[in-house]
Amino acid sequence: MSLATHPSGSGARLRLTVAAAAGSLLLAACGSSASSGGSVASDLHDQLPEQVRSSGVLRIGTDLSYAPIGFKNAQGKPDGLDVDLANALAGALGVRVQFAEVPFDRLFLGLQAREFDVVMSGMTDNLQRRDGTDDQARKMNSGVDFVDYFITGTSIVVAKGNPQKVSSLDDLCGRTVALQRGTVQASLAERQAGLCEKSRKKLTIQATETDDQALALVAQGRAAADLSDTPAAAYAAQQGRGGAQFQVAGEQMQAGPYGIALSKEDTVLRDVLAKALDRVIRSGDYDKILAKWGLSAGAAQNAVVNGGF
Repeated sequence: MSLATHPSGSGARLRLTVAAAAGSLLLAACGSSASSGGSVASDLHDQLPEQVRSSGVLRIGTDLSYAPIGFKNAQGKPDGLDVDLANALAGALGVRVQFAEVPFDRLFLGLQAREFDVVMSGMTDNLQRRDGTDDQARKMNSGVDFVDYFITGTSIVVAKGNPQKVSSLDDLCGRTVALQRGTVQASLAERQAGLCEKSRKKLTIQATETDDQALALVAQGRAAADLSDTPAAAYAAQQGRGGAQFQVAGEQMQAGPYGIALSKEDTVLRDVLAKALDRVIRSGDYDKILAKWGLSAGAAQNAVVNGGF
């Protein structure tokens, strides 16, 4: 059970300073075949790869446990920033979307197995993911390309009142930190653990399948903090027991872009998605979606391919 109260389909308002198994549960989305301008964008539709064009469906892998980016609402339907933006992109392309719910750390495997066409799940575009390497620069997979659509960073979530006085990564030395496995926060914590070791204060990392599970460890006093993306951290602080359970501590760290991930060979789909995103941005629908979720501070000015670092 989620610690945060999920919002209804009308959206949750946030305030930001910036901005299982591989088997998929297919969830129908309310994607329209009309563009944001009200008519089918035939020029972009005609540029889609034949498989997507003929099926009329863009298959998206996502982890629906990360409000307000992607989650299941009170009706059990996909909701959040990524869901709304995916539907807007589908409208610009003249197709529907179909979401495959997959744990975050299995999304790359599903993409490589062609279980879906793209991954859209609050995934940070960085060089390591594009190269398909691990923290030791060892090759793990063929890597991916990204179409970047939003800017955010990492924040620290602590229990209300901050009983362990954590305001920076260095304050975590000698303590336990919780986080969702497979995320950029996991890599950040591993690097911090090496620094803590030099000061002989071990940092214990508790990796969980979902961010809600990491938050539960903080709520139970079994972890001093949870590391998560800033939108999710702000949402937890506002929604956990009506704002009485968690708070965000310290400053946002390591700002970077969220990207739609695709296999490197899918350059045709990558490029048409970038064009569709630019169209949604220019139409004003992009700004409306961000405003709905209180995420306007993270707005991108245009689509960028592989812009992370």
